[in-house]
Amino acid sequence: MCQLLGMSCKQPASIGFSFEGFRARGGLTDEHKDGWGIAYYRDQQAQVILDESPAAESHLAEAIQKNGLKSKTIIAHIRKATVGEVKLNNCHPFQRNLWGSDWLFCHNGDLKGFNPFLDDEFHPEGDTDSEQAFCYLLQQLKCHVPGGINDTTSLFQWLNHFSETIAAFGTFNIILSNGEWLYSYCSTHLSYVERKFPFSKVTLIDREISLDLSEHNSHDDQMIVIATKPLTANEDWKVFQRGEARLFKDGELHLERLSGE
Repeated sequence: MCQLLGMSCKQPASIGFSFEGFRARGGLTDEHKDGWGIAYYRDQQAQVILDESPAAESHLAEAIQKNGLKSKTIIAHIRKATVGEVKLNNCHPFQRNLWGSDWLFCHNGDLKGFNPFLDDEFHPEGDTDSEQAFCYLLQQLKCHVPGGINDTTSLFQWLNHFSETIAAFGTFNIILSNGEWLYSYCSTHLSYVERKFPFSKVTLIDREISLDLSEHNSHDDQMIVIATKPLTANEDWKVFQRGEARLFKDGELHLERLSGE
């Protein structure tokens, strides 16, 4: 399997602290060592960085962590290969363009027997079930959401519907973004934490490192951090239940579909 990390912020914020704990799981504290990737938005343009080496050992990942990459929306992924070879074009996040916007996607889980028809516009470049699922989602959104990117409620409903459809083939935990909002769907493991004033001192689970968030954020800052498993030991991480979906925007929960709805 793999692990996911996402961040949605009111103002551009650094992913460095969270990424430090996250990348440790890429071969140091966990077994997800078959490549990694991180993607962010700059002026609504997606910037994607991929590496097929273990994240815990990668000099590139270390540089990103130390330089404190900043953005309002960031997605990262560490891979444990189950479907597809260990190579660069099988690393997440994947990127495609829909309705003039760059979309980013990463997935945790395996899908068995999922072989949808995909047209030439949305076609995988690698050989993972994850990229197939991403292409399928975008293809379905284009067909079923005539209002496009501005119809957020309809987008959320259709994303929930097609995420459920894909999840019937296996495990489907995802983070998806168009640069404005961050969508997440859970079939097994996903958690999120809200950070806002008053900020506190937090401690990583995978590294013996703490950070006083009040020294790095202003009164108006707020952010959401999503991860497969909680990254810190002393924060109120909220655990997704099976089939739950949430859409975050500007560091806040914007829409949600709870278990059983």
